[in-house]
Amino acid sequence: MNTPTLRLWDPVVRLFHWSLAGAFLANYFFTEEGENWHRWLGYYAVAWLAIRLVWGFVGSPAARWADFWPTRARLAEHIRALVSGRDYHRMGHSPLGGLVMIGMMLLMLGLGVTGFLMEEVDYFWGADLPLEIHEFCANALMALVGLHIAAALFESYRLKENLPLSMVTGKRCKLDP
Repeated sequence: MNTPTLRLWDPVVRLFHWSLAGAFLANYFFTEEGENWHRWLGYYAVAWLAIRLVWGFVGSPAARWADFWPTRARLAEHIRALVSGRDYHRMGHSPLGGLVMIGMMLLMLGLGVTGFLMEEVDYFWGADLPLEIHEFCANALMALVGLHIAAALFESYRLKENLPLSMVTGKRCKLDP
């Protein structure tokens, strides 16, 4: 039997997701700070952040900020469902997922800004504060990445949906209302 699917994540969202993931992991594990590759991967990531910011206003329905912005009411509803053990099916990001996504994007922006300050602004050359903030952002982002992956796997198991696969294919099993 074929499971009905629908297009959820458009190519821009998927390219953003995998580009940021690749740039961050490459910089975290494989490049040295101050190297050209490290710097250019950082600029690449910040460029994708700018694209995603705009795409949140003009992109597909699931990509729009209004669709998943984690308002107090949405977060409360999602947390109540989790605490009571009820399934919380939603096309696109859940409120907690949206909150984590925004947090990861802000930390990535923090990495870009502090990296730029350390490398390109003479005033901060040799200063410890931008480096300390940069390292904090990198480690905090790595922690959120771990949480993001664990939550996606846990929710996939709990809801019987392959959430990570939808970010590869762009398709998600259609849910009954």
